[in-house]
Amino acid sequence: MMATVDMRAYGVTDVLIQRARESSGAEDPIVGRVLSQAHELYRVVGAEGELFAEASGKLRHAARSAADFPAVGDFVLMDRADDAGGRAVIGHVLPRASAFVRKAAGASFAQQVVAANVDTAFLCMSLAGDFNLRRLERYLTLAWESGAVPVAVLTKADACDNLERRLCAVQSVAFGIDVLAVSSMAEGGCEAVRPYVRPGKTVALLGSSGVGKSTLVNRLLG
Repeated sequence: MMATVDMRAYGVTDVLIQRARESSGAEDPIVGRVLSQAHELYRVVGAEGELFAEASGKLRHAARSAADFPAVGDFVLMDRADDAGGRAVIGHVLPRASAFVRKAAGASFAQQVVAANVDTAFLCMSLAGDFNLRRLERYLTLAWESGAVPVAVLTKADACDNLERRLCAVQSVAFGIDVLAVSSMAEGGCEAVRPYVRPGKTVALLGSSGVGKSTLVNRLLG
C-alpha cells in the first residue's frame, strides 16, 4: 500500500482545504504543492507522493500573464488525465498568502512569480566577507513586498572581529525584525535559526553567492 504524505507538513491547513473545496466544488479535492518547475513541467507533492504535472488548457487560456501560472510554493488543485502521459493536470492555483515577484524575461512590464506562500524569508549576509547594508535593505524591501516575514541571518560570526559593531549597523537598517548571528563552524552555532524552521512553515533563503546559505541548510538538516 502506498504511504500517504502528511500534507500539513507542507503547509496545508483546514482553511486551505476549505478554499480548495469552494474552488473545486468537490468534497475531497486533490491538493498539491509545487516543489519545482522546469519549463512547462511541474514537480508537485500530493497526498500520494511526488509526481509531475502540467497546467491544464483551461488554466493556460485564462492566464493573463506569467504570474497567473503555477510557481514554486503554490498550492494547486489537480486532476489525473490519461492523455497527459500519466502526469497530473493542474487546473487551478489557490490564492497566495505571499509571493516573490520579478520581471518576466523578454516582457516589458510582465511579472513572474518566483516563489509563493513563503512564511519567513531569511536574509542571509556574511559578517566576515561581503558585508553590504544597502544590499540588505534591498532584500528587506523584497521580503516585505512579498508578504513574507523577514529575518536577518548574519553568517560567519566566528570569523568577525567586530561583531557588536556590525550587529548595531544591521539593526540600524533592519529595525523591527529579528537579527540572528550564526556560525556554521561552531558547535550549536546555528541553533538560533532552528525555531523558525517548523513543520507546515515555509522558509526561503535570500543572499548573494558565498554567504553560507547551503552550509546553513546542511547544518539544519544534519
